[in-house]
Amino acid sequence: MSDEPSERPSDSGEPEPADSPSGSDEHGTGDGHTEPDDPEGYDSAGSNDDPSTDPTDGDTTVPDGDTTVSDGDGLNDSNDPDEGDGPDDSVDTRDSITGGSLARPLFHLAWPIVVIQLLQVTYNVVDTLYLGRLSAEAVGAISLAFPLIFLLIAVAGGFTTAGAILVAQYTGAEGDDSAGMVAGQTIVTVAVLSVFIGVGGYFYTRPALELLPSDPDTAATVIPLAADYMEIIFLGIPLMFGFFVFSALMRGYGDTRTPMAVMFVSVVLNVVLDPFLIFGFENNPLFEWLAAVPGVAALDPAAAEASLFAATGFTGYGIEGAALATIGARGVATGIGLWVLFATDLGPAVGIADLRPDFGFIEDIFRLGLPSSVEQTTSAMAMITLTAMIVTFSPPVVAAYGLGNRLISLVFLPAMGLGRAIDTMVGQNLGADRADRAARAVKIAATTGAGVMFLVAVIAVSFTEPIVSVFLGDVPDAPATIEFAVEYVRIRSVEFAFIGVSQVILGAFRGAGNTKTAMVISILTLWVGRVASVFYLALTWSVTIPVVDVTVSALGWGPTGVWVGMALGNVLGAAVGVAWFARGTWTERYIDDPAPDVDPAGDD
Repeated sequence: MSDEPSERPSDSGEPEPADSPSGSDEHGTGDGHTEPDDPEGYDSAGSNDDPSTDPTDGDTTVPDGDTTVSDGDGLNDSNDPDEGDGPDDSVDTRDSITGGSLARPLFHLAWPIVVIQLLQVTYNVVDTLYLGRLSAEAVGAISLAFPLIFLLIAVAGGFTTAGAILVAQYTGAEGDDSAGMVAGQTIVTVAVLSVFIGVGGYFYTRPALELLPSDPDTAATVIPLAADYMEIIFLGIPLMFGFFVFSALMRGYGDTRTPMAVMFVSVVLNVVLDPFLIFGFENNPLFEWLAAVPGVAALDPAAAEASLFAATGFTGYGIEGAALATIGARGVATGIGLWVLFATDLGPAVGIADLRPDFGFIEDIFRLGLPSSVEQTTSAMAMITLTAMIVTFSPPVVAAYGLGNRLISLVFLPAMGLGRAIDTMVGQNLGADRADRAARAVKIAATTGAGVMFLVAVIAVSFTEPIVSVFLGDVPDAPATIEFAVEYVRIRSVEFAFIGVSQVILGAFRGAGNTKTAMVISILTLWVGRVASVFYLALTWSVTIPVVDVTVSALGWGPTGVWVGMALGNVLGAAVGVAWFARGTWTERYIDDPAPDVDPAGDD
């Protein structure tokens, strides 16, 4: 990789104002998801494993300047009167993001994102599995810690989204130098923010936990464990954010398979580290489980554990060990990710000099990232508010709510994969001046998402009780919890097709750089569609307006009101998103780089 700084666009590179009438109607979203993507997520996209040598690979994207990009008209360019006669004109780009087939690159972008999220679930399951063998209080501690950690992570999560948007658009415009510079500036920006968040989070942990209402037993046993866990996580936040940034930048470039492979390595490392850092070599359940495996039992794992304990005296770090395992595994992923970005040609061309602050690019990152950060933060606050309302109901209702949400989060994965894939499709095609192709990609993805999610809804309705029952054994309140959870999942299944549509529409706004629009839609979805609906439908209250002497009363449907209110969120989000998308004000790209020489009216 070059160690010279990439050139900024010839003009100022400044984006149009958010209220520009040209169509930057503006609004995108964060990866909440996840991951942040991913969290992003937030809180990630297609693949460019080797664009210069493998133009037919399903997820290849923009070349680095020495490979011709098809105009997407489906013709052999050597016979196209509008094209040059050079030998490169016959290169097959049917599967590229900016030319040729739309469905195939969309699929190749989406499926690794789904796998990444499944691997993230593995992270959580492994932590819960081992901490459950440590103590019930430890499991309660990480459940308590997560919303507070996510609230701060969301602050920086939006800036990884901004990096993905800008890299996608510059890549589509074949502005490789600008894409590399954006990647470098995103790394610097998020690194600085993560240090402030880590330090602030470390000192905010115990005061924040003390503000939570809790009974004496919880305050004495669970709260201290949560504090121990959170303090280590916050100290390691920069290492966690490194992977988030890498994944987002690679997604924008068009490569989701490389982050998937890196995530797999990280998960395997976490699985290996967890039992040893939590338990050490005393009462380690891993050795107990190994002793139950016929082939391994002959090696006498119990004797091996005893020998290791005699040699080291290591008894683990308890819940702090789980935090250390997470930080260590994420740190390795961050190291691999930085190596991929700086030492290989798999992603945007980033050089060391691209880390030198460029305030023009940093301004773009903040302009796009702030709305996404606000969106992710308000989403976290909405979920905390919903939880506060849910805990006013009986334990079976609370348990059904948690169980139902876990099941629905798995259902959500295909829609999220399409939503994150489409932001790269839209970003790169707008960067290439292919708004028509971007619009077709959104329609295909929305239709596919709705269809897949409808089939999932049919399965969920047909087999709800057997699916729910698998997760509950012979425990107190199990019949009541199953009954409530079945009702919850069946009512929520009404919104599944709308989830497919809403995630794609939000991804489209995100890819276009319209982060304010997605922020507004997400806030409406969660705060009006869900929080307000649950508050009105489920709870019992009334208020009289003095001036007009009118009394407004809640419906008081109880648990059913919770389920219905939760389902209304994505229905509202999809309706508003489709209506806003149909205005066509999203089609102006954010960047100012010249578009590549493609036929914008080409027929794909």
